[in-house]
Amino acid sequence: MTVVHPTPPPRSPLGRAYAEQASWSTPAGHPTAATTPAGHPTAAARDSATLTLAYRGRFLDGPAFLSGTERRAVARDLRTIHDLLRTLPERAFGGSLAALADAVGMTPRQTALITRSARTGSLVPLGRADLYHDGSGFRLLEFNITSALGGFENADVNRAMLAYPPLRDFVDRHRLRYTDTVAGMVRTMYAECAATIPADRPPVVAVLDTVENFAVVGPRLAVLAAKLADHGVEGIACHPGQLSFPNGRPTVAGRAVDVVFRYFLAEDLADPASAAQLEPLLVAVEQGRVGLFSRLDAEVYGNKGALAMLSDDRLRDLFDADERACVDRILPWTRYVRPRVTDPGGTGVDVLRYARSRQDELVLKPTLLHGGSGIVAGWQVTGAEWEARVGAAVDGPFVLQHRVRPAAEPFPDGTGGVRDHYLNWGIYLGDHAVVGADGYAGCFLRGSTEPTVGVVSLGDGALVGCAFHDD
Repeated sequence: MTVVHPTPPPRSPLGRAYAEQASWSTPAGHPTAATTPAGHPTAAARDSATLTLAYRGRFLDGPAFLSGTERRAVARDLRTIHDLLRTLPERAFGGSLAALADAVGMTPRQTALITRSARTGSLVPLGRADLYHDGSGFRLLEFNITSALGGFENADVNRAMLAYPPLRDFVDRHRLRYTDTVAGMVRTMYAECAATIPADRPPVVAVLDTVENFAVVGPRLAVLAAKLADHGVEGIACHPGQLSFPNGRPTVAGRAVDVVFRYFLAEDLADPASAAQLEPLLVAVEQGRVGLFSRLDAEVYGNKGALAMLSDDRLRDLFDADERACVDRILPWTRYVRPRVTDPGGTGVDVLRYARSRQDELVLKPTLLHGGSGIVAGWQVTGAEWEARVGAAVDGPFVLQHRVRPAAEPFPDGTGGVRDHYLNWGIYLGDHAVVGADGYAGCFLRGSTEPTVGVVSLGDGALVGCAFHDD
């Protein structure tokens, strides 16, 4: 007797309904499909200079959708994970942030700079979680806890998509909305840097990256600086070489700076030249002459090695029952690459033997890099290369993580059909008292049509999209 298993329901009934509607609202060969601004769902996005600068016309042919229940549940889990990460120094290192920084692989120079930053101001929750949905729930791959968040143009993608009449009608009919991430970032900056933000005028905010990085991302940072004006902030994109410090306070383009919106990362601080260029700024921050958003110690909590600590069963006694349930629900098995690790059942195993036997189910990740840099998916390399890469990572700043297979999500293909994509959900989280009741601060999508994708990232050719949600 043949057993027929029912097809699982789609993650998002709204997504399926919209994809099916789009397949007949703009059929293949329809005369408006590519000839009028409103005739294609990506037309307005492609016409946007801001979005073209960021994404070069690489857009999904529609949005994704989150139900209110999904949104609240994932935001609740991410808040729990954020709280666990923020309390790791107290729970596991006797209150020492420096010990945590050392444990996650930061250099002595990075650790010294980070611990100095932690003595200034406050650190209000802000980050972007990168997740796959495996068909049963969201699974957390990385948690970027920092102010240097990519994808900040996400609300512009939402607005551009709404220029397409069938989508606008669908959104209106289902009473959907979206969240502006930049607005949440600005509110977080006000909360974190209240001591240096003037009450009688708009603050002057320097959107700052290192000299080397600014040569590449300067135009994007100029966009962010301009967008801050929509939220009552005077933004100026710059690098440390453009700062001067009369009377110890940073000045740029003739304007005294109230807050530095940080786009450099902890990995940049490993370079002695970059660290030296930033030293006058860090002194000004310590002296209370300027705010730094966000504090440098955010980088420690957003490190992949810190996630490995939450996953490690040897630390489970540090968490209560609800916290353990959250970790089990959202975080895949993640371990530092050490000679011996514990497997998902808690049994000690040789890491190289375990990695060889599970090559098709594991991903090797450096703890200190971002944007998919340095990641090796076991199923995409030969056995010899995999063994060599894992062997070289032993006792270094690397983690192994169990593979998460993203479930297919239906999208209109732009020509009257439907095509599956596999999504990296970039869900932004803020403090619920600052950005809203559940802490959800927007969503940035990257999608691939490859079902065996290793990393759904812009560097690997992913398309970009946005999400709408209901309440």
